[in-house]
Amino acid sequence: MTTKTFIRVVEVWVPVPGQNMLEHGGGIYNGYPRFESLSRDMCFGFGEGLPGQAWASGRPVVLKQFEGSGFRRTAAAHALGLTCGIALPIFTGDTLKAVVVIFCGDDEAHAGAIELWHNDPGTGPDMRLDDGYYGTTADIFEFMSRHTSFRKGNGLPGLAWESKLPVFMPDLGKGTRFMRSDSAVKVGINRGFAIPCSVRGADHFVMTFLSALATPLVRRFETWRPDADGGRLVRSGGFCESQGVLAAGSADDRLAPGEGAIGRAWAERVPMVGRDAPGEPGGVGAAARAAGWTSVVALPVIRDPDVGAVVAWYF
Repeated sequence: MTTKTFIRVVEVWVPVPGQNMLEHGGGIYNGYPRFESLSRDMCFGFGEGLPGQAWASGRPVVLKQFEGSGFRRTAAAHALGLTCGIALPIFTGDTLKAVVVIFCGDDEAHAGAIELWHNDPGTGPDMRLDDGYYGTTADIFEFMSRHTSFRKGNGLPGLAWESKLPVFMPDLGKGTRFMRSDSAVKVGINRGFAIPCSVRGADHFVMTFLSALATPLVRRFETWRPDADGGRLVRSGGFCESQGVLAAGSADDRLAPGEGAIGRAWAERVPMVGRDAPGEPGGVGAAARAAGWTSVVALPVIRDPDVGAVVAWYF
């Protein structure tokens, strides 16, 4: 039986030109056709629903309980075992490009954690936990996280904050870069991935995704960065559940602006959904065909005014 991923659904919501409204811009629903059909017909105004809340607040939103939150698909989400929603806005300056909504599901056999770390430059140099979802098995880890802070360059959130680039740690129990390794090992959390968030305003946010031993976040994830000339994207690393840690891509396996979902995310600064991963260009499609992945989500990581990297998630 195929192992379930912690991330079950990913949606992209984009502004409607000339209107104060977000519309459905694509999604990966992993065998949840009813939820997909319901979602495709929806729109969200400024401050409305989970996508609209992220738009209005200008920062990521972690929704740990659907009831009483203004979430409009509660019954459908519960029926599918979805337990948490995260809305990640993508801004260039003060302009909203899109909102990525991520739904997770967990039970005693499928667990993970997602954290939102925040620094307010007006209150000090530390980054502290703003909110987080720790599933069903990570009480100890949550306690440690709420009593931990990071400076730039320290720990998983601090490294992403300093570099303004995605950071991956394949084994949180080894080495000294992950400052909560003891508590992570106790609850079975073994891998961590951090993404700096583009927000409206001067505050700094980092989203961390932490996977438990038996529950991958996604089937495979990659980080793509511009090459030395800035004219192509090249894979700088990643992790695959079937192949392990991924090395940097070869010199001839590059993507031009607008080429495939990853190249389009880079060129347009908007998250892209590729529903036909095997049909993606070059090594992206070849890897999908070899492993049987069906879809890919590409998320631009903004280092204003440029895209510093593109993160690719495979399902």
